[in-house]
Amino acid sequence: MENYIPPFSITNEMLDYISSIMKKVGQLDSYKNLNKMPILRRNNRIRSIHSSLAIEANSLSLGEVKDIIDGKLVIGPQKEIQEVKNAYKAYEMMKEVNPYSINDLKQIHGVMTFLTVNESGEFRHGEEGVFDGDKCIFIAPKPEMVNNLMEDLFIWMKKNKDKINPLILSSVFHYEFVFIHPFSDGNGRTVRLWQNIILSNWEELFEYVPIESAIKEYQEEYYKVIQNCNLKGNSNEFIEFMLHMIDEVLNNLLDNTKKVSNHISIYVKKLLDIMDENVPMTSNELLEKLGLKSKRTLRNNYLDPAIENGLIKMTEPDNPTSKNQRYFKV
Repeated sequence: MENYIPPFSITNEMLDYISSIMKKVGQLDSYKNLNKMPILRRNNRIRSIHSSLAIEANSLSLGEVKDIIDGKLVIGPQKEIQEVKNAYKAYEMMKEVNPYSINDLKQIHGVMTFLTVNESGEFRHGEEGVFDGDKCIFIAPKPEMVNNLMEDLFIWMKKNKDKINPLILSSVFHYEFVFIHPFSDGNGRTVRLWQNIILSNWEELFEYVPIESAIKEYQEEYYKVIQNCNLKGNSNEFIEFMLHMIDEVLNNLLDNTKKVSNHISIYVKKLLDIMDENVPMTSNELLEKLGLKSKRTLRNNYLDPAIENGLIKMTEPDNPTSKNQRYFKV
C-alpha cells in the first residue's frame, strides 16, 4: 500500500501551536544560545533519558541516571542500570542515523534494548496488547502485518517530509508507531527518541530539547489521548497533545537559557566570541586576542568562570599550570 495516508487533518489548534513553537525556536537564536551552554545541553539530555525510562517504570532517580552516565557506581537493579547505559548510547547516535530509514530505526532499537530484550533490533514475532491492570485496552496488529505497516509508514514519511511541517510529521509518526507496536518491548522509549531524531534533522536545537520530560509530567493524559485516537480512528488529538508538549518544553528551555545567560559575565561572552570551537589556544594567544596584558585578569575574569560553567576546557586538566596548557571552546 504505497499510497497509504495516515488518518489526520490539520486543525487551527495545530497551526496556533506551530506558530508559537516557531517563535520560540527563533528566540533561541538558531541554537547559538544552547551551543554556548554545554552543561545545559548535557542536563537536558540526561532529563530526556531519565523521563523516557521513568515512563516505562524504570525506578532510578535523576541523580542516579546522571551518576551512571558519568561512570559512577550506582546500586540498583542491573536491568535498569543497563537501560540507562543503552539509552545514553542511543541518544548519542542521534546525528548518525537517517530518520527515514527503517534499518536505522532497528539499529537504534537494538542499542536501546541491548541485553534487556530478547528480540532486540528486530520487529516482533508475537502478539502484543496494551493492558490497564488485567484489562486489555488495545490489541496491536498481528506480527505478520508489522513489516508492511512500517514500510508504508516510512514511505509516507519520505514522500511528505518536504510537504508537511516536521512538527506534525513527527507527531503523526509517533502515534502510528505506537499503534503498530512494531517491537516486542522498548517501543515507547524508541519512538520518543525517534521523534527527536526527526525534529533535530530539521532544527538542530531539538537534539537537546527534553520533550520526554513533559510527556512524563502528563503521562496519564499521554496514554488517554492515544486511546482516544484509537477509538476515533485519527491522530488529530495526539498531534495537538504533542505540539502542546513541545511548546511547553521550549518555553521552559527559554527560561533556563535566559537564567544561564544571566550568570555568564560579559568577560566570558567576550572570551567565547574570540575562540573557535575545538581550536586550542595558549594563554598568550588569548591575551593578544582580548587585548589584555595581565594573565591574572585573564585567569580570574575570563578563564576560571568559563571553565566552571563547562564552556572552556583545558588540554591538560590534570596539570593546570603546565607550560604546554591550551584552552578550547566546547
